[in-house]
Amino acid sequence: MDAFQKANERFDAENALDPNLENDGGVRHPRELLYARRLTEWVLKLAPAASESLRLAARCQHICRWMIPRETYPMTRPGYLRWRGDLKQFHARKSAQILREAGYGEELIEKVRDLNLKKNFPAEAESRILEDALCLVFLEHQLAGLARKTASDKIINAVQKSWQKMTPAARERALALPLGMEEMRMIERALEGVKE
Repeated sequence: MDAFQKANERFDAENALDPNLENDGGVRHPRELLYARRLTEWVLKLAPAASESLRLAARCQHICRWMIPRETYPMTRPGYLRWRGDLKQFHARKSAQILREAGYGEELIEKVRDLNLKKNFPAEAESRILEDALCLVFLEHQLAGLARKTASDKIINAVQKSWQKMTPAARERALALPLGMEEMRMIERALEGVKE
């Protein structure tokens, strides 16, 4: 088994431990395992010849995310930002350890870390692909659930922020997603307020 296969199997094994389950096609899956697969699929749709480091970054983007619950931080904007920052560092450490154990050298580990920490976004092309994929996963799979429990102005704001980060090609893909009527209305409302 080569390093790429070993790393992916380890990432998936870790994410399969997620106690939070999500329904997909009538089957319940560990949420972060499903997320990693969806993100990988979008990266490969956007860039079929994606580099090894980009494919690995997609697979470990949210590795073991449930281990640092949002509720353990103050439910304020600064608390949210601190949670997000701590998560990024946790994901970077965890994925680096797995990549090292799979046999990768520090140069590739650093590339994966930089992609996951969005270190060179938006200047670096692969960071744009990963961000596009992240936004598309959000719009396709998370928007509807979030909208059911979040105030509409916050959803509109989240869609606007995603839209502004996306490339024109990813925006086209987003508009072609098979979303429900309510989600499409939210996107339309959000886009009315987006400055190009």
